[in-house]
Amino acid sequence: MSVELLVNVTPSETRVALVENGLLQEVHVERQAKRGIVGNIYKGKISRVLPGMQAAFVDIGMDKAAFLHASDIVPHTECVAIKEKEQFQAGNIAELVRQGQDIMVQVVKDPLGTKGARLTTDITLPSRYLVFMPGSAHVGVSQRIESEAERERLKRTVAGYVDDLGGYIIRTAAEGVGEQELEQDAAFLKRLWRKILERKQKYPPCKILYEDPSLAFRVVRDFVGTELDKIRVDSRQSFDQLKRFTEEYVPELANKLEYYLGDSPIFDLYDVENEIQRALERKVELKSGGYLIIDQTEAMTTVDINTGAFVGHRNLEETIFNTNVEATAAIARHLRLRNLGGIIILDFIDMQSEDHRRRVLHSLELALAKDRAKTNVNGFSQLG
Repeated sequence: MSVELLVNVTPSETRVALVENGLLQEVHVERQAKRGIVGNIYKGKISRVLPGMQAAFVDIGMDKAAFLHASDIVPHTECVAIKEKEQFQAGNIAELVRQGQDIMVQVVKDPLGTKGARLTTDITLPSRYLVFMPGSAHVGVSQRIESEAERERLKRTVAGYVDDLGGYIIRTAAEGVGEQELEQDAAFLKRLWRKILERKQKYPPCKILYEDPSLAFRVVRDFVGTELDKIRVDSRQSFDQLKRFTEEYVPELANKLEYYLGDSPIFDLYDVENEIQRALERKVELKSGGYLIIDQTEAMTTVDINTGAFVGHRNLEETIFNTNVEATAAIARHLRLRNLGGIIILDFIDMQSEDHRRRVLHSLELALAKDRAKTNVNGFSQLG
Protein backbone atom coordinates (compact mmCIF):
# COMPACT_ATOMS: atom_id res chain seq x y z
CA MET A 1 0.00 0.00 0.00
CA SER A 2 1.37 3.43 -0.95
CA VAL A 3 0.91 6.13 1.71
CA GLU A 4 1.82 9.80 1.13
CA LEU A 5 1.48 13.07 3.03
CA LEU A 6 1.00 16.18 0.88
CA VAL A 7 1.76 19.48 2.63
CA ASN A 8 0.40 22.67 1.02
CA VAL A 9 1.65 25.92 2.63
CA THR A 10 0.38 29.46 1.94
CA PRO A 11 0.92 32.64 4.02
CA SER A 12 -2.60 32.37 5.51
CA GLU A 13 -2.99 28.61 6.03
CA THR A 14 -1.37 25.17 5.95
CA ARG A 15 -3.20 22.10 4.66
CA VAL A 16 -2.04 18.50 4.99
CA ALA A 17 -3.60 15.61 3.04
CA LEU A 18 -3.07 11.91 3.77
CA VAL A 19 -3.40 9.84 0.60
CA GLU A 20 -3.52 6.03 0.63
CA ASN A 21 -3.29 4.20 -2.70
CA GLY A 22 -4.16 7.41 -4.56
CA LEU A 23 -7.30 8.03 -2.47
CA LEU A 24 -7.66 10.95 -0.04
CA GLN A 25 -8.21 9.70 3.53
CA GLU A 26 -7.57 12.67 5.84
CA VAL A 27 -7.35 16.46 5.55
CA HIS A 28 -6.00 18.78 8.25
CA VAL A 29 -6.21 22.58 8.01
CA GLU A 30 -4.62 25.25 10.21
CA ARG A 31 -5.14 28.98 9.68
CA GLN A 32 -2.34 31.26 10.84
CA ALA A 33 -4.72 33.83 12.34
CA LYS A 34 -6.29 31.20 14.61
CA ARG A 35 -3.13 29.65 16.06
CA GLY A 36 -3.12 29.84 19.85
CA ILE A 37 -0.27 29.50 22.35
CA VAL A 38 -1.69 26.63 24.46
CA GLY A 39 1.06 24.04 25.01
CA ASN A 40 3.90 26.54 24.58
CA ILE A 41 6.62 26.47 27.27
CA TYR A 42 8.28 29.71 28.43
CA LYS A 43 11.07 30.80 30.72
CA GLY A 44 9.06 33.42 32.58
CA LYS A 45 9.80 35.93 35.31
CA ILE A 46 7.46 36.57 38.26
CA SER A 47 6.47 40.22 37.90
CA ARG A 48 4.00 40.44 40.78
CA VAL A 49 2.78 38.21 43.62
CA LEU A 50 -0.84 38.65 44.77
CA PRO A 51 -1.40 36.91 48.17
CA GLY A 52 -5.06 38.04 48.25
CA MET A 53 -5.76 36.12 45.01
CA GLN A 54 -3.32 33.26 45.76
CA ALA A 55 -1.78 33.96 42.35
CA ALA A 56 1.13 35.60 40.55
CA PHE A 57 1.55 37.52 37.32
CA VAL A 58 4.31 36.16 35.08
CA ASP A 59 6.09 38.00 32.28
CA ILE A 60 6.49 35.56 29.35
CA GLY A 61 7.42 38.20 26.78
CA MET A 62 3.89 38.99 25.61
CA ASP A 63 1.85 42.22 25.74
CA LYS A 64 -0.15 41.04 28.76
CA ALA A 65 1.31 39.38 31.84
CA ALA A 66 0.20 35.75 32.21
CA PHE A 67 -1.62 34.38 35.29
CA LEU A 68 -0.33 31.59 37.54
CA HIS A 69 -2.56 30.37 40.38
CA ALA A 70 -1.09 28.68 43.48
CA SER A 71 -3.00 25.46 42.63
CA ASP A 72 -1.16 25.32 39.27
CA ILE A 73 2.26 25.29 40.89
CA VAL A 74 2.96 21.58 41.00
CA PRO A 75 6.16 19.87 42.25
CA HIS A 76 7.87 17.81 39.59
CA THR A 77 9.16 14.85 41.53
CA GLU A 78 7.19 11.99 42.98
CA CYS A 79 9.03 12.13 46.35
CA VAL A 80 7.96 15.70 47.09
CA ALA A 81 4.56 15.36 45.44
CA ILE A 82 3.21 13.10 48.17
CA LYS A 83 4.79 15.01 51.08
CA GLU A 84 3.87 18.50 49.92
CA LYS A 85 0.61 17.94 48.06
CA GLU A 86 -1.61 19.15 50.91
CA GLN A 87 0.35 22.32 51.52
CA PHE A 88 0.24 23.09 47.80
CA GLN A 89 -3.53 22.68 47.74
CA ALA A 90 -3.99 25.04 50.65
CA GLY A 91 -0.71 26.74 49.65
CA ASN A 92 0.42 30.26 50.26
CA ILE A 93 1.51 31.81 46.97
CA ALA A 94 4.06 34.00 48.79
CA GLU A 95 5.87 30.86 49.99
CA LEU A 96 5.85 29.24 46.55
CA VAL A 97 7.21 32.08 44.38
CA ARG A 98 8.82 35.48 44.84
CA GLN A 99 8.91 38.62 42.70
CA GLY A 100 11.76 38.63 40.16
CA GLN A 101 12.11 34.82 40.23
CA ASP A 102 12.68 32.93 36.93
CA ILE A 103 10.18 30.12 36.40
CA MET A 104 9.48 27.58 33.65
CA VAL A 105 5.77 27.51 32.77
CA GLN A 106 3.40 26.05 30.18
CA VAL A 107 0.30 27.78 28.76
CA VAL A 108 -2.98 25.96 29.52
CA LYS A 109 -5.39 28.68 28.33
CA ASP A 110 -5.02 31.32 25.60
CA PRO A 111 -5.25 35.05 26.42
CA LEU A 112 -8.81 36.33 26.03
CA GLY A 113 -9.92 39.98 25.91
CA THR A 114 -8.16 41.83 28.72
CA LYS A 115 -7.01 38.62 30.44
CA GLY A 116 -3.54 37.19 29.95
CA ALA A 117 -2.75 33.52 29.36
CA ARG A 118 -3.30 30.97 32.17
CA LEU A 119 -0.17 29.03 33.16
CA THR A 120 0.95 25.90 34.99
CA THR A 121 4.33 24.63 36.15
CA ASP A 122 3.14 21.05 35.56
CA ILE A 123 4.84 20.61 32.18
CA THR A 124 3.64 17.85 29.83
CA LEU A 125 4.82 17.00 26.31
CA PRO A 126 2.47 14.97 24.08
CA SER A 127 3.37 12.79 21.12
CA ARG A 128 1.27 10.31 19.21
CA TYR A 129 1.14 7.47 21.76
CA LEU A 130 2.63 8.95 24.94
CA VAL A 131 2.58 12.08 27.09
CA PHE A 132 5.91 12.82 28.77
CA MET A 133 5.84 14.06 32.40
CA PRO A 134 9.21 15.58 33.36
CA GLY A 135 10.44 14.74 36.86
CA SER A 136 7.85 12.00 37.41
CA ALA A 137 8.59 8.30 37.92
CA HIS A 138 5.02 7.31 37.13
CA VAL A 139 3.41 5.42 34.20
CA GLY A 140 -0.31 6.10 33.72
CA VAL A 141 -2.69 4.52 31.23
CA SER A 142 -5.66 6.17 29.51
CA GLN A 143 -8.97 5.15 31.13
CA ARG A 144 -10.38 4.52 27.65
CA ILE A 145 -8.14 1.45 27.24
CA GLU A 146 -10.45 -1.06 28.87
CA SER A 147 -8.68 -4.42 28.45
CA GLU A 148 -6.80 -5.21 31.66
CA ALA A 149 -4.31 -7.41 29.78
CA GLU A 150 -3.56 -4.62 27.27
CA ARG A 151 -3.19 -2.04 30.07
CA GLU A 152 -0.68 -4.31 31.80
CA ARG A 153 1.25 -4.97 28.56
CA LEU A 154 1.53 -1.24 27.78
CA LYS A 155 2.46 -0.34 31.35
CA ARG A 156 5.14 -3.05 31.46
CA THR A 157 6.60 -1.91 28.12
CA VAL A 158 6.62 1.82 28.87
CA ALA A 159 7.98 1.34 32.44
CA GLY A 160 11.26 0.37 30.75
CA TYR A 161 11.59 3.89 29.30
CA VAL A 162 11.14 5.72 32.63
CA ASP A 163 14.39 7.25 33.94
CA ASP A 164 15.66 10.34 35.79
CA LEU A 165 14.18 12.58 33.08
CA GLY A 166 10.56 11.59 33.75
CA GLY A 167 7.59 9.25 33.33
CA TYR A 168 4.72 8.82 30.87
CA ILE A 169 0.99 8.67 30.38
CA ILE A 170 -0.03 6.14 27.74
CA ARG A 171 -2.60 7.63 25.38
CA THR A 172 -5.69 5.87 23.98
CA ALA A 173 -4.09 5.69 20.52
CA ALA A 174 -1.42 3.33 21.94
CA GLU A 175 -3.90 0.43 22.25
CA GLY A 176 -2.56 -2.50 20.21
CA VAL A 177 0.64 -0.63 19.26
CA GLY A 178 3.94 -2.54 19.16
CA GLU A 179 7.09 -1.99 21.24
CA GLN A 180 9.02 -0.36 18.41
CA GLU A 181 6.50 2.48 17.95
CA LEU A 182 6.32 3.13 21.70
CA GLU A 183 10.12 3.16 21.97
CA GLN A 184 10.39 5.64 19.06
CA ASP A 185 7.82 7.90 20.74
CA ALA A 186 9.62 7.79 24.09
CA ALA A 187 12.99 8.55 22.44
CA PHE A 188 11.46 11.49 20.54
CA LEU A 189 10.01 12.99 23.74
CA LYS A 190 13.28 12.62 25.67
CA ARG A 191 15.23 14.34 22.88
CA LEU A 192 12.69 17.14 22.93
CA TRP A 193 12.86 17.57 26.73
CA ARG A 194 16.70 17.63 26.70
CA LYS A 195 16.55 20.37 24.06
CA ILE A 196 14.12 22.40 26.25
CA LEU A 197 16.43 22.02 29.30
CA GLU A 198 19.40 23.20 27.19
CA ARG A 199 17.46 26.28 26.12
CA LYS A 200 16.39 26.98 29.70
CA GLN A 201 20.06 27.24 30.68
CA LYS A 202 21.04 29.41 27.70
CA TYR A 203 18.04 31.70 27.19
CA PRO A 204 17.30 34.88 29.17
CA PRO A 205 13.93 35.24 30.98
CA CYS A 206 10.70 36.04 29.07
CA LYS A 207 11.68 33.79 26.16
CA ILE A 208 9.86 30.86 24.56
CA LEU A 209 11.57 27.50 25.15
CA TYR A 210 9.18 25.32 23.18
CA GLU A 211 6.37 26.17 20.80
CA ASP A 212 3.56 23.70 20.26
CA PRO A 213 4.39 22.65 16.71
CA SER A 214 2.50 23.95 13.71
CA LEU A 215 0.22 21.60 11.77
CA ALA A 216 2.88 20.20 9.41
CA PHE A 217 5.20 19.35 12.32
CA ARG A 218 2.39 17.83 14.43
CA VAL A 219 1.24 15.60 11.58
CA VAL A 220 4.80 14.44 10.84
CA ARG A 221 5.37 13.80 14.57
CA ASP A 222 2.13 11.80 14.83
CA PHE A 223 3.10 9.60 11.90
CA VAL A 224 6.30 8.32 13.54
CA GLY A 225 6.23 4.53 13.37
CA THR A 226 3.64 4.36 10.56
CA GLU A 227 4.25 3.15 7.02
CA LEU A 228 4.78 6.44 5.18
CA ASP A 229 6.36 6.28 1.74
CA LYS A 230 6.69 10.01 1.03
CA ILE A 231 6.13 13.44 2.58
CA ARG A 232 5.88 16.05 -0.19
CA VAL A 233 6.06 19.76 0.75
CA ASP A 234 5.39 22.61 -1.70
CA SER A 235 7.10 25.38 0.33
CA ARG A 236 10.90 25.62 0.34
CA GLN A 237 10.97 27.30 3.76
CA SER A 238 8.64 24.71 5.34
CA PHE A 239 10.59 21.89 3.67
CA ASP A 240 13.88 23.17 5.16
CA GLN A 241 12.29 23.52 8.61
CA LEU A 242 10.78 20.02 8.43
CA LYS A 243 14.11 18.62 7.25
CA ARG A 244 15.87 20.05 10.32
CA PHE A 245 13.03 18.88 12.59
CA THR A 246 13.03 15.29 11.28
CA GLU A 247 16.85 15.00 11.32
CA GLU A 248 16.92 16.14 14.94
CA TYR A 249 13.85 14.41 16.39
CA VAL A 250 12.50 11.77 13.98
CA PRO A 251 15.47 10.65 11.84
CA GLU A 252 13.52 7.64 10.53
CA LEU A 253 11.35 10.04 8.46
CA ALA A 254 14.10 12.40 7.21
CA ASN A 255 14.81 10.51 3.96
CA LYS A 256 11.09 10.40 3.08
CA LEU A 257 10.83 14.19 2.82
CA GLU A 258 10.65 15.61 -0.68
CA TYR A 259 10.41 19.21 -1.93
CA TYR A 260 7.58 19.36 -4.50
CA LEU A 261 8.57 21.20 -7.70
CA GLY A 262 5.70 20.14 -9.97
CA ASP A 263 4.10 22.57 -12.46
CA SER A 264 0.58 21.99 -11.13
CA PRO A 265 -0.48 22.72 -7.50
CA ILE A 266 0.39 19.90 -5.09
CA PHE A 267 -3.29 19.27 -4.27
CA ASP A 268 -4.00 18.56 -7.94
CA LEU A 269 -2.09 15.32 -7.40
CA TYR A 270 -4.62 12.54 -6.77
CA ASP A 271 -7.44 15.06 -7.38
CA VAL A 272 -7.23 16.15 -3.70
CA GLU A 273 -8.86 19.56 -4.25
CA ASN A 274 -11.98 18.02 -5.83
CA GLU A 275 -12.07 15.27 -3.20
CA ILE A 276 -12.17 17.92 -0.47
CA GLN A 277 -15.12 19.61 -2.20
CA ARG A 278 -16.94 16.27 -2.49
CA ALA A 279 -16.27 15.60 1.21
CA LEU A 280 -18.34 18.68 2.08
CA GLU A 281 -21.41 17.42 0.25
CA ARG A 282 -24.31 15.76 2.03
CA LYS A 283 -24.64 12.98 -0.57
CA VAL A 284 -21.81 10.51 -1.16
CA GLU A 285 -22.05 8.37 -4.30
CA LEU A 286 -20.95 4.73 -4.14
CA LYS A 287 -19.34 3.08 -7.19
CA SER A 288 -22.15 0.52 -7.47
CA GLY A 289 -24.81 3.24 -7.87
CA GLY A 290 -25.85 3.26 -4.20
CA TYR A 291 -25.27 6.33 -2.02
CA LEU A 292 -24.92 7.66 1.54
CA ILE A 293 -26.63 10.68 3.09
CA ILE A 294 -24.53 12.21 5.89
CA ASP A 295 -26.27 14.66 8.26
CA GLN A 296 -24.66 16.39 11.26
CA THR A 297 -26.55 17.76 14.23
CA GLU A 298 -25.20 18.97 17.57
CA ALA A 299 -26.15 15.72 19.28
CA MET A 300 -25.00 13.19 16.69
CA THR A 301 -24.13 12.39 13.08
CA THR A 302 -26.44 10.14 11.06
CA VAL A 303 -25.52 8.16 7.95
CA ASP A 304 -28.29 6.70 5.80
CA ILE A 305 -27.38 3.97 3.28
CA ASN A 306 -29.46 3.57 0.09
CA THR A 307 -29.27 1.19 -2.89
CA GLY A 308 -30.05 4.03 -5.33
CA ALA A 309 -29.49 2.92 -8.91
CA PHE A 310 -27.83 -0.37 -7.86
CA VAL A 311 -30.10 -3.25 -8.90
CA GLY A 312 -27.67 -6.12 -8.39
CA HIS A 313 -27.27 -9.32 -10.41
CA ARG A 314 -28.88 -12.07 -8.34
CA ASN A 315 -31.57 -11.17 -5.82
CA LEU A 316 -32.67 -8.34 -3.54
CA GLU A 317 -31.03 -9.74 -0.40
CA GLU A 318 -27.64 -9.99 -2.18
CA THR A 319 -28.03 -6.45 -3.58
CA ILE A 320 -28.74 -5.06 -0.11
CA PHE A 321 -25.82 -6.99 1.42
CA ASN A 322 -23.34 -5.83 -1.25
CA THR A 323 -24.46 -2.20 -0.90
CA ASN A 324 -24.08 -2.32 2.89
CA VAL A 325 -20.58 -3.86 2.62
CA GLU A 326 -19.49 -1.24 0.06
CA ALA A 327 -20.91 1.47 2.34
CA THR A 328 -18.74 0.39 5.31
CA ALA A 329 -15.49 1.40 3.53
CA ALA A 330 -17.01 4.70 2.38
CA ILE A 331 -18.34 5.46 5.90
CA ALA A 332 -14.97 4.78 7.57
CA ARG A 333 -13.22 6.98 5.01
CA HIS A 334 -15.65 9.87 5.43
CA LEU A 335 -15.45 9.76 9.24
CA ARG A 336 -11.70 10.36 8.87
CA LEU A 337 -12.03 12.84 6.01
CA ARG A 338 -14.65 14.99 7.78
CA ASN A 339 -13.06 14.45 11.21
CA LEU A 340 -16.37 13.26 12.66
CA GLY A 341 -16.65 12.03 16.24
CA GLY A 342 -19.16 11.60 19.05
CA ILE A 343 -22.31 9.54 18.53
CA ILE A 344 -22.62 8.27 14.95
CA ILE A 345 -25.77 6.39 13.88
CA LEU A 346 -25.49 4.20 10.76
CA ASP A 347 -28.84 3.28 9.22
CA PHE A 348 -28.00 0.25 7.08
CA ILE A 349 -30.52 -1.15 4.63
CA ASP A 350 -32.50 -3.86 6.47
CA MET A 351 -30.99 -7.35 6.18
CA GLN A 352 -32.91 -10.52 7.00
CA SER A 353 -29.85 -12.78 7.25
CA GLU A 354 -27.96 -12.90 10.56
CA ASP A 355 -24.84 -14.00 8.65
CA HIS A 356 -25.09 -10.90 6.40
CA ARG A 357 -25.38 -8.63 9.45
CA ARG A 358 -22.34 -10.26 11.06
CA ARG A 359 -20.28 -9.88 7.87
CA VAL A 360 -21.27 -6.21 7.44
CA LEU A 361 -20.29 -5.50 11.05
CA HIS A 362 -16.93 -7.26 10.52
CA SER A 363 -16.36 -5.24 7.33
CA LEU A 364 -17.07 -2.00 9.23
CA GLU A 365 -14.67 -2.92 12.06
CA LEU A 366 -11.91 -3.70 9.55
CA ALA A 367 -12.46 -0.38 7.76
CA LEU A 368 -12.46 1.59 11.04
CA ALA A 369 -9.24 -0.12 12.20
CA LYS A 370 -7.26 2.23 9.89
CA ASP A 371 -8.53 5.29 11.78
CA ARG A 372 -6.02 6.69 14.28
CA ALA A 373 -8.92 7.79 16.51
CA LYS A 374 -10.37 5.08 18.77
CA THR A 375 -13.85 3.89 17.83
CA ASN A 376 -16.38 1.68 19.62
CA VAL A 377 -18.83 -0.23 17.44
CA ASN A 378 -21.93 -1.24 19.38
CA GLY A 379 -23.41 -3.60 16.79
CA PHE A 380 -26.87 -3.65 15.24
CA SER A 381 -29.80 -2.36 17.24
CA GLN A 382 -33.34 -3.72 16.79
CA LEU A 383 -33.85 -0.86 14.30
CA GLY A 384 -31.03 -2.13 12.06
